[in-house]
Amino acid sequence: MRITHLRRFGLAAALASSLALFGMGQSASAATPDVSFSADATTAKPGSTVNLSMTFTNNQTTDVWFVYQSVQPTWATTQRPDLKYTLASCSGTGVTCTGTGTTTLGVNYSVPVAPGTSRTVTIPVQVAADSGCNGNIAFYSYVYYEFNDSQSHQDGTFNSPTLRVNCATPAPAAVH
Repeated sequence: MRITHLRRFGLAAALASSLALFGMGQSASAATPDVSFSADATTAKPGSTVNLSMTFTNNQTTDVWFVYQSVQPTWATTQRPDLKYTLASCSGTGVTCTGTGTTTLGVNYSVPVAPGTSRTVTIPVQVAADSGCNGNIAFYSYVYYEFNDSQSHQDGTFNSPTLRVNCATPAPAAVH
């Protein structure tokens, strides 16, 4: 072999090794996210309530022994002070919340959470009767949890569905 063939072979081998290493870093699994949201409606009128459900799932192979979760409005939501709402309460098996009646919540789950199991909390979002209209209310949730006898941890930020606050369209004026 001539020296140029060795260089090409070396370059090709280095490129193939790099691609193999980068390709192994990301798995193509369709695992359930740690936190998922759903809502029973995507629109609301002032004076109405929409139920937001949030599910924490243990995707690990060992029990989760500690979970910290917070729910707060997105930046865009905070830029609309005319949108008035509260996170009225919190309900779910093995779940307690702090901060109900405000716009932010702390969520506590009973532990351990076994591998593959979930805890779901339902949070009624009450839109005030005097709320502004034509705006969006959305939340994000920060979650931190420990597993593997607290030797490992995971955290992340998850977004809720957006709730559009619409006002009733006035009836057209009668023509005389």
